[in-house]
Amino acid sequence: MIALTGATGQLGRLVLEELIALAHTPAAALAALVRSPEKAAHLAARGVSVRRAPYTDAAALRHALEGVEKLLLVSSSEIGQRVAQHANVVAAARDAGVRLLVYTSLLHADTSEIDLATEHRATEAAIRASGIPYVILRNGWYTENYTAALPAVLAHGAVLGSAGTGRISLAARADYASAAVAALTGRVPTGTTLELAGDTAVTLAEFAAEIARLTGRDIVYRDLPEAEYAALLRQFGFPEPIASAFPGWDAAASRGALFDDSRTLGRLIGRPTTPVADTIRAAL
Repeated sequence: MIALTGATGQLGRLVLEELIALAHTPAAALAALVRSPEKAAHLAARGVSVRRAPYTDAAALRHALEGVEKLLLVSSSEIGQRVAQHANVVAAARDAGVRLLVYTSLLHADTSEIDLATEHRATEAAIRASGIPYVILRNGWYTENYTAALPAVLAHGAVLGSAGTGRISLAARADYASAAVAALTGRVPTGTTLELAGDTAVTLAEFAAEIARLTGRDIVYRDLPEAEYAALLRQFGFPEPIASAFPGWDAAASRGALFDDSRTLGRLIGRPTTPVADTIRAAL
């Protein structure tokens, strides 16, 4: 039995789909751990075991992990609350006798200046202290983190950011999902921590130029002070936590926080990572 937290989320559902597509992973051997089971009725209809397991409910987590051999802990989306939430999952996994815990962390979490790294470092420490065999996947930035803003980019003719000339090793969310599948299906030794990122790094100016090439429109990159960028994100309707945080993440990227040239991700999934242009084209 393989279980996934956040199974209806953007990454979790891609992992599930790939696992279901594998001939040796029948749907009956998969458990979707979700906050709202009614939102996973489509998975239950395909034979996946849907189990209520909010990150905040320790008792529900213990019950949901009964009989689970391998667990993918997809990091919670609730920034600021993840240390406690993840600790609940790790404790429940330990009590349930889970034999492999795969965790989606952050690229270079041990040294990264990105503020998100603090919660990831704490979670990694909790996993190691638990005694559960583990694989930690330190995921780099998803290309979709930037293509999500395409409507505003096309409306205003500009990619906005605070990343300067920093190179960002972008990969598609599906690439990171394939890495999780590789870890869950025994292709990564336990006790391993992997730094995962796209094969090719781009600046945001190059990202803007690619949008321009694909659309035939004049699209430029406007590098902004962090405060000005945050104000514009709020104006465009981004929720406050993201509007406040994204400029700081960009600024860290300007100093190399999201660059990695090891090509570990491509080797792990057995193919080149998805070109940035392909993800932009799909989003367009």
